[in-house]
Amino acid sequence: MTFWFLLLLGLFTYLMVQRSVANITKTPVWLLWLVLMTPAFTLTGWTLMYGAKQTPPPSLIVWPSIICLLLYWLLFQWGRQAPKNIQTEPQTSQLQSAIHPTAEPVTVRPIEPTEEIQLRNCFPWSVYYIQNIEYRPQAVICRGQLRSPPTEAYQKIKANIESQFGDRFLIIFQEGFNGKPFFILTPNTQNNAKADARNPEQLTRPGLALLLLFGTLLTTTFVGVKMAGVDLSTLQSNPVNLLKGLPYALALMTILGIHELGHYLTARFYKIRSTLPYFIPMPFFLGTFGAFIQMRSPIPNRKALFDVSIAGPLAGFVATLPLLIWGLAHSEVVALSEKNGLLNIDALNPKYSILMALLSKLALSTQLTSQSAIDLHPVAIAGFLGLIVTALNLMPVGQLDGGHIVHAMFGQRKAIVIGQVARLLLLLLSLVQSEFFLWAIILLFIPLIDEPALNDVTELDNKRDILGLAAMALLVLIILPLPQAIARWLQI
Repeated sequence: MTFWFLLLLGLFTYLMVQRSVANITKTPVWLLWLVLMTPAFTLTGWTLMYGAKQTPPPSLIVWPSIICLLLYWLLFQWGRQAPKNIQTEPQTSQLQSAIHPTAEPVTVRPIEPTEEIQLRNCFPWSVYYIQNIEYRPQAVICRGQLRSPPTEAYQKIKANIESQFGDRFLIIFQEGFNGKPFFILTPNTQNNAKADARNPEQLTRPGLALLLLFGTLLTTTFVGVKMAGVDLSTLQSNPVNLLKGLPYALALMTILGIHELGHYLTARFYKIRSTLPYFIPMPFFLGTFGAFIQMRSPIPNRKALFDVSIAGPLAGFVATLPLLIWGLAHSEVVALSEKNGLLNIDALNPKYSILMALLSKLALSTQLTSQSAIDLHPVAIAGFLGLIVTALNLMPVGQLDGGHIVHAMFGQRKAIVIGQVARLLLLLLSLVQSEFFLWAIILLFIPLIDEPALNDVTELDNKRDILGLAAMALLVLIILPLPQAIARWLQI
C-alpha cells in the first residue's frame, strides 16, 4: 500500500508541476518534482527501515518540508523566464495562454495612429473616460475612469470595438490591484473555434470519453472486488464474483461523473466550449484518479465563472448524500481500532468530520456510540470519497473550484488573500489531523492567481453570494473534526 500511495502521490505531483509552472520557469520539471517529493521519500525510507509502528520524529517531517519549500522557491525563481516587457499587472504575461491555452503565440498587429483615434472613440466619456493607452506585444491596455455600471460599460464598449474592428480582439474588463477597472484587448484567435464548429467531435472526442469510461469501470470494479473481501485469484474459476465490485464502482463513478457533468452542462448553458468528462482509470488504490473536463473558450463574466465552478461540487454532493447514507445504513459498527486515521475504512472514526458524524448518527442511530467505529460498506466508501472530493475541490485556492468561487464572489485581489489564508489554515489543521499534511503542502505550490473572466468587474447578485458562503460552510463541515460538546449531545 505504501508503494502504491507513493506512486499515486508522485504522479499527481508531477502533473501539478507540469501544468502550473513548466511554462514560466526554465528549471527542469523533474528537478522541481524531486524537491517536492523529497519529504515523502524521507518518510518512506524511515518506514522501510523502522516499520510503520514506530512514529518518526517531528524534525524528520518539519525540517525536510521547510528546506524543500525554500529550495523549490529558489529553483523556481532561478529558472524563471524574464518578461519581455515591463508589466503593470502580474497576470498580463499569462493572459494569452489563459484565454487560449492551446493557441500558438500571436503577435498583435500594430495599431496605426488612425486606428488609435478609432479606438479612443469607442470609449464614450459618459461610460468610461479613457485616459491612456498602453501597448504590449500581445495586448493593448486601455486605462481610465469608470462612469457607469460595469455591465453597461462592458457591453457598450465591447459593441463599439466590434463595430470598428470586427472580431479582431477579445475584450477583457478587469480590476487592477489599485482597485480601478481597465480594458485589455488581446488577439482573437478563431482557428480552434472554427474547427470545432465544423467538427464538434474534434472537441468532445466521444470515442475517447467512452473508452476511458469503460476502462475506469473495469479498474474500479476490480478495486471494489478487493474491498468486498473477494480473493482476486478466484475470479478465473468464478467470474460471477466480479459483480461484487460493481456497488463500489458504480457508486464512485456516479459521484465523479455527476460532478463533472455539473461543470459540463453549465458550461454548455453559457456557450463555453468544453470537452466531455474524461475519467482517468487506475488499476490500484481507488481504481481511478478522478475525472475532468477542459474548457476551450474564455468565460464571459464572473456570474458564469461562479455558476460553472460551483455546479460541479454541488451536483457531486447531491449525488453523494443518498449513496453515503444508504451505504452507512448497511455498514457494520465495530469497536474503535488502535489504528486511527481518516482513511481507515475498516474502522473509521466518524468524529474526524462534523458532517460524517452527523450522517453516521442519522443512518445508524443508537448503534453508534462513543466507543464505536464503522466498517464501511463499499457504497459507503464511495460516498465517503465523494465527501473528500467535494472538500478538496471547494478549497478556495487558485484554479480549484473553490478558488474560482471566491474569485467570482470577491474579485481576484481578495481571492488571492483568501487563498493564502486557506493554505495556512489547512497547514495548521494538518497538525491535528495528519492526513491533511500532504494536501496542505501541495496547496502551497498551486498558483493563487487564476484566469480572469472577460468581464471580471461586474459583481455577483446576493443569491449567488449566499450560495457561495454556503459552499464554504459545507467545506468546513466536511474537514473539521466533531467538537466534543456536539459529540456528547449526539452520544457518540
